[in-house]
Amino acid sequence: MPGRLNSFQRTMLDWNDLHPYNAVHVVRILAPFDGDGLKCAINSALERRDISALELDRARNTFSYFGGPAQCELSVLAGDPRAALVAEVERQINTPFAHLQRFCPFRFFVAPDAEGFTLGLVYFHAISDAEAVVHLLREIVERFSRTASSPGRPPEIHPAPRDGLPMRLLWRKLCSLPAQSRSLRHSCRPLYRNRRDASIGFHLFSLPAASLRAGLSVSKGWDVTLNDLFLAALLKELAPMAKERVAGSRENISIGCIVNLRRELGLEGEGTFGLFLGSFVVAYSAKTDVTLPSLAREVRRQTQSIKERQLFLAAPLDLALARLTQRFFSLEHRSKFYQKNHPLWGGITNMNLNAIWKPESNPPAADYFRAVSTGPATPLVLSITTSGDAAQVGVTYRRTVFSAEQIQRIETGFLGAFAELESAG
Repeated sequence: MPGRLNSFQRTMLDWNDLHPYNAVHVVRILAPFDGDGLKCAINSALERRDISALELDRARNTFSYFGGPAQCELSVLAGDPRAALVAEVERQINTPFAHLQRFCPFRFFVAPDAEGFTLGLVYFHAISDAEAVVHLLREIVERFSRTASSPGRPPEIHPAPRDGLPMRLLWRKLCSLPAQSRSLRHSCRPLYRNRRDASIGFHLFSLPAASLRAGLSVSKGWDVTLNDLFLAALLKELAPMAKERVAGSRENISIGCIVNLRRELGLEGEGTFGLFLGSFVVAYSAKTDVTLPSLAREVRRQTQSIKERQLFLAAPLDLALARLTQRFFSLEHRSKFYQKNHPLWGGITNMNLNAIWKPESNPPAADYFRAVSTGPATPLVLSITTSGDAAQVGVTYRRTVFSAEQIQRIETGFLGAFAELESAG
């Protein structure tokens, strides 16, 4: 039986019409590299799960997976491993899948080094969220290392869409729309120098263990979450750039955050392969200079209200309204829709790998980072992954909005803010 596409999947497919909408996970393993063994582990994991190939039916809003022999692409990178990995992630983010026919929705690459190897998994983002891909990547590594336990039942891959909203939540969301609309009307717009240029750059940096510990400690003292602190730090670094775009009543800077909905939907664990995401937006006046503690508390005020009313669960309604509005738009006008009507400067997707791929696992993930296409809705995405006692930050950005120098300034400011927290502690 075909599975039905949910609202996020349909929206991602629409975005993919404008530019490849892919995501990448990269894990480092401290084990000798064996290319043939790794290919065998990849193909056997996909075959066990019956996800060797995918076929989409956009007209019926359905998708179908096919089992059988898997023959996935595995590219072996040469040269300096870190530089090669960054360049390959950027290439893969910008390389489309042949999704108009039956296709394998995964690609793989590997960078061997003196102590082991780093494996990258590229996937067509509309098929899965990050948590499901972590479980898949871990199974591949376990098969390669011959530490996999007896395989259980394959994950369910045709779950019914979780788009239906309880009446109380639907009512809350409808009541919130006027305020949401006002906030976006007061948000300044990033400058897209060439709207036809959808190319994406990739940058990678690390948040050291001491800085991450300081952030965790300080966030508790400020009565905010670590995710609130990440959002506040990004807002603070974007604000100087946004000031140049303030015009009239458009003085706010808005950024988004992706939310994993598996806990709320009762889908935790390895039992379901699919995409279950929500989202929300926070805003702050770009004209106001404020300290990081004050900004973090303002972000917390907004996120706490969103969480208490569970508005992040209602993201399908926002997506459905946007898709309905764009239904008869040309591709060119669709590419401008979010920039004009839902102006975001950036977004965050935050994942604690330790809760999924535990550090005591055999083999452990020695290092882990992610990247995701920006899409038309936002020109910048920080993919933050806590692995072990540190965090890796993969930055994808629209080259027509941000320069490499500006991304470097964001890194410097972001790390500087957490270094100050470390010094203050």
